[in-house]
Order: sequence, then C-alpha cells, then structure tokens
Amino acid sequence: MVEDPTVGSGDYDDVGERPAGPLKSVRVRLALLVVAVAIVGAGLVWYFDHQNRGKFMQKTDNAYVAADSVVVAPKVAGYVERVFVSANQAVRKGQQLAELDPREYRAQSEQITSQIDTAKAAVETSRSQIAEQQATIVQARAQAASARAEAAFARQQVARYQPLAASGAEPGERFAQLQTQARQADERANAAQAGLTAAERRVGTLGAQVRQAQSQAEAARAQLSAARVNTEATLLKAAIDGRVGDLAVRVGQFVQPGTRLMTLVPVERLFIEANFKETQLGLMRVGQPVSIDVDALPGVELKGRVASFAPGTGAQFSVLPPQNATGNFTKIVQRVPVRIAIDAPPEVRPLLVPGMSVGITVDTRSAKGDLERIRQAVSRKR
Repeated sequence: MVEDPTVGSGDYDDVGERPAGPLKSVRVRLALLVVAVAIVGAGLVWYFDHQNRGKFMQKTDNAYVAADSVVVAPKVAGYVERVFVSANQAVRKGQQLAELDPREYRAQSEQITSQIDTAKAAVETSRSQIAEQQATIVQARAQAASARAEAAFARQQVARYQPLAASGAEPGERFAQLQTQARQADERANAAQAGLTAAERRVGTLGAQVRQAQSQAEAARAQLSAARVNTEATLLKAAIDGRVGDLAVRVGQFVQPGTRLMTLVPVERLFIEANFKETQLGLMRVGQPVSIDVDALPGVELKGRVASFAPGTGAQFSVLPPQNATGNFTKIVQRVPVRIAIDAPPEVRPLLVPGMSVGITVDTRSAKGDLERIRQAVSRKR
C-alpha cells in the first residue's frame, strides 16, 4: 500500500498519529493575539475615556419637557357671554380670550356713581348752610353787643338811683323797677351771648357734616374703582404669549371666581425638569452643558445647559411628605429636580410640548476636582 504523503506534515502529532490542536496553528495564534491586543486596547481606551470623560457624564431618563403654564380663571362670577379662542390656538399677550356678562357690574358702577353725586350734593348743602350761618353769627354778635350795652346802661341807672332812693329823693318803687330792668337786661345779654356761642358752634357742626359727606364721597369713589375693576375683569385677556390648552369654557356657562377656563402654555419658553439622584449632584453646577435626547425625535440630539436646582428634594414638596422619624426606616435615594434650559433651533421648538419624555446627560467635567478641594477645606477646619 502506498503511504499518504500528507501524513506527518503538521496536521498530526508524531505520537500516536493524532490531529494537532488549533493553538499549534500559527494563524490561529496570530488571530488570538490580535483579538487579545484589540480587547486590551479597547479596555484601555474605555478606561481612559471613563476616567477623563465617562464618569463625569451624569445621565437620567426621569426628565420631562415642562413650561410655566398660566391657568386662566375669572376674578368675578357670571355667565360666559363670548369665547374668542379655540383649542390649541396661538395667542399673544393682551389678546381677548373670553367675556362674562358685564351688565350687573355696570349697574353697580352706576349705583355707586349716584352715591357719589349724592355725597357731593350733601357737601354743597353743608357749605351753603355754613355761609348762611356766618350771616347768622354776625347778627347774633350785633344782638349780643346791643344786649350788653342795654345791661350796662341799666346797671348805671341802678347805681345812679341807689343814693337817691337811700336819701328819700326818689321813691323806692322806682329804684326797685330799675333793679328789675337791670336784671332783665343782664339776662337778655346772657341769652344773646349764648345765641352767639350756639351760632358759632353750629359752624363747626356744619363743617363736620361737610367732612363726613366728603368721606362718604371718597368711600364711594373707592367702591366705584372696585366696581370698574370688576367690570373690566369680565373681559379675560391673555397674560402671556402661548397656545390655548385644556379649553373647558363654553358660552352660557356660569362660572365662579377661580374656575379653570383654559391654560396658556408658553411654547416658546419651554424647559426640562430632570430629576437626578442625590448621588449625581456632587459635581453638577449651573451653566454646565447638557445633551438632550427627546423620545419623540429619535436620533436628534439637542443641546442645553443647567439653569437651576430645586431648593429641596421632590419628596419635600409632595402633598404628603415622608416622616422618616416614625416607624421602620429604609434608606431611599432621593431625587432633586434640576431645571434644564433648552437651546433648540426654531424648526424643533414647535415639535416640543410639555410632558414629553427626554433623556438627559450632564457634562460635569467643569467641576472636576471640586470634591477634592472640598475634602481638603473640611480637613483644614478639623
């Protein structure tokens, strides 16, 4: 039998004529070496990238597009007379949105205007009475002066006749009559003086009535201002630029103060509310760059920046904040709301609406080394 020339050429071992292992092949070993070098190289690249960039990238999917929306609600009660906008309509600041029936508030304004006119008339009446009273005072002063003169003359007569009556030159009857006349003259003088005092005090009373009527007029003017404000409040206008959302008002509907009629969403001033874990905030600073991935726009990466941090965790501002001092305690990593300003081109902004889910990546490399400086500062104080 002719022997196979391939036997013993390297595919088989010399011992036992068995096939050689794959690691004996130069090509296999070279391929494994290349793979090992590639793995080590990739590991080194990943390590250096992680140390210089990756560990400073703080990510979260707990983030949503948001806006400082304005709820439109009436200040006064009434029936809706007209609605000037439709759902999802864009509006400008100052644009009319809806109007309530203003007739009741206009009637109140007219009634208060009548009260003001009445108070003004009362002021004029009191001032006229003061002018009349001044004439009365002049007359009373003249009468008081005349009465005092008569009383003085009567007293002089009594003094003149007193020695005559004592000597018997004049009858006592005449002297008694003169004394009576003197007393009557004094009484008339006192009465005239009292009348003058009353007339003068009457001026003060009339002056108080003028001030009272003026106060009533001022109070009525204040009420008129409030009534006019209420009348103007029946016409609801947009406080900001935005789009109408959650339109719930209908013509003929009776609304109370504070009833939610619609919401104005400032679509041009959107931002992102990202809820980061507290363990991610150590190097996060205002102004750091942010990468934004919107779920509704796959493959589109938007840019932004850290605008501000909430002054507390989300749990602190919940309706029922947790009370960790009671019952059993389990430590839970808290989340802190971080506001992200969006730097989106004009063609993208119309596609963003509040409530959309986004992914956030914050580049915190600008704060690299801050923790070490904080540790050193704390160590120096110990």
